[in-house]
Amino acid sequence: MSLSGVLRRLGGGLAVLWLVSIVTFGLVQLIPGDAAEAAAGEYATREDVEVIRSRMGLDEPLLTQYWTWITHALQGNLGTSLQTGESATHLILQAAPATFSLTGLAIVMAILVGVPSGTVAGLHQGRRLDSLVTTLATAGIAMPSFVLLMPLLYVFAQARHWLPATGYVPLSAGPGPWLSHLVLPAATLALAVAAELARHTRGSVVDVLSRPYIRTAESRGMPTGWLVRHHVLRNSAIPVVTVLGLEAGRLLGGAIVIESVAGISGLGNLAVTAVRQRDYPTLQAFVLFVATVIVVINLLVDLTYAWINPKVRAK
Repeated sequence: MSLSGVLRRLGGGLAVLWLVSIVTFGLVQLIPGDAAEAAAGEYATREDVEVIRSRMGLDEPLLTQYWTWITHALQGNLGTSLQTGESATHLILQAAPATFSLTGLAIVMAILVGVPSGTVAGLHQGRRLDSLVTTLATAGIAMPSFVLLMPLLYVFAQARHWLPATGYVPLSAGPGPWLSHLVLPAATLALAVAAELARHTRGSVVDVLSRPYIRTAESRGMPTGWLVRHHVLRNSAIPVVTVLGLEAGRLLGGAIVIESVAGISGLGNLAVTAVRQRDYPTLQAFVLFVATVIVVINLLVDLTYAWINPKVRAK
């Protein structure tokens, strides 16, 4: 991809983040309740509330409040938690490793399951194996992630005691404890993504196999394994990469539910706590941070296009 193409996509990402910041700031203003009263506490007097309101700048016009917030955010200051008094940036950076570990492991699991199964189904189009993969993928998409997590926790954690039921251990404590705490929630989170990848991989493989150059190569006696490695997988990868980029955002959203059930103190748990406690600065910081991550992922997807397909590099 040319430098102008990268800059154009980067500019588009920045524009999206700006719009997200406006929408986030506006929606938080519509949440019932008073941020100053939440920060002052249950037994604060009216005078105390007004002092805090002035200190937080809530008595300023909305445009002034937005400008102050966004300029501070650009400097890395995403506000201060109304409940703990800590920096919202610190809270997010503290919670992010658990969520990124969970979603990262889920993506790896989804790729390892979804892409090979979709490829095999596409290579056996119309046969029993194809029908089996398609049926399982449809069931995986339809099943809510938390429905699978509960029986997994019962079998592997409560009944057999093979894996811990809840909690999170950082990778610095060792890969074994880290993986044992994440494998069940990550597998649950990966289910729908693996199903989507399997369906799209199958469709892409079937489409590539119908191309004239593939049929020509087959008529010349080219081995199937060689065709799959050198033509089918590479040419069917772009739709799969697109789905994977879209599903990354879905994983971050699904992590909210999974973290609550599995007792993982990540970004999802932080967001739920912020909503319950009306901690508006933390909630705004969470939305802006997640939006930034998704924009970065989409930019990486575009760069991956250029690596897979040389025709994209000139655009």
